Amino acid sequence: MKLKKSNIARNLTALRHLNKYSQEDVAEHVGVSRQAVAKWESGESVPDILNCSALAQLYNVELSDLVYYDSEQTGLNVPPKGKHIFGTVRVGERGQIVLPKQARNIFNIKSGDLLVVLGDESLEHPGIAIMKEEYFLGVAKLFKTALDMPDVSNDKEEK
Repeated sequence: MKLKKSNIARNLTALRHLNKYSQEDVAEHVGVSRQAVAKWESGESVPDILNCSALAQLYNVELSDLVYYDSEQTGLNVPPKGKHIFGTVRVGERGQIVLPKQARNIFNIKSGDLLVVLGDESLEHPGIAIMKEEYFLGVAKLFKTALDMPDVSNDKEEK
C-alpha cells in the first residue's frame, strides 16, 4: 500500500524543481547527504527543525509554509516569503469585495481606511492591486521629491 506524501515532502520536491536544483545541490547547501534529501522528498523521513529552517531560507519561503502548506488544496505552489494567497472573494453587484480577515490583519486594514486601487492592463501581467492610501501617498511624495531635485550631474559637465 502506497502512503500519501506529506505536505512537507510534496513541498520540498516542488520547490526543488521550481528552483531547478538537483538533490545534490540541496544537500550541499543544507549540509546533508543526497540520500537524506531523497528520503525527505519521498516522505520516508522528515528534516529536523534546523534543516527545515535552512531549507526555508534556501527556497525563500516561510518555515510554516514549507511544513504545512497544502498545494493539493490550493492548486498552487508554496508562495515566496512575504507573499500571500488569501483565497478568493466574490465581487458583488456594485463591485464591492470583502477582504479576507487574514489580509486585513496582516496589513492592519480597519473599517474606514482609504485604499488605493491600481490597475495594469498589459497583456503580460494584467491585474489589480490594492494598497493603503498613506503608503501610496508616501511613495508618490518620494517620486515628487526625486523629480524636483536639481540634476547635479549636468552642473559638473557645464563647469
